[in-house]
Amino acid sequence: MKQIPKHILACAKKIKYLFLDVDGVLTDGKLYFGKSGEELKVFNVKDGQGIRLLQDKGIKVGIISARKSDIVTQRANELDISPIFQGEKDKASKLQEFIISQSLKLNQIAFLGDDLPDLRTIKMVGLGLCVADSSEQVIKSAAWKTENNGGHGAVREVAELILTAQEKLSSSLDEYL
Repeated sequence: MKQIPKHILACAKKIKYLFLDVDGVLTDGKLYFGKSGEELKVFNVKDGQGIRLLQDKGIKVGIISARKSDIVTQRANELDISPIFQGEKDKASKLQEFIISQSLKLNQIAFLGDDLPDLRTIKMVGLGLCVADSSEQVIKSAAWKTENNGGHGAVREVAELILTAQEKLSSSLDEYL
């Protein structure tokens, strides 16, 4: 992982919830459709492991996506991700509602996005993040950009960033030694 600036580590230390966009973050952003019109998505197992590492250390993970997909629900259920907000055109407003309902603070929330529908949310939360292949406007607005593209381990990279900042990464890895 690249050198992380101290101010990013300071923000990441406070994170209690990581919210993820789906298309372009958990996936490579490509939309695949089968011959019969069924939607297909490819998820990276390393991202799934990163989500598990966060959850094992008490950091919750949620999804907020503009699109709706049964495949996303299935993957989220496999990884015990909750809440799952799909079909949300205004992600920032939906996340704000959730934050209020859970008595959380904005500085306790991280969000990883990649494109214009994520822009307001990235600017709103305590730690606004983007994947390496994000749109230029999003890159300019995010506090930190991953080295990996969406769907290629970017979520895992963010998980390790948060766990490093909270001094939990070593103990997470110890469980596998």
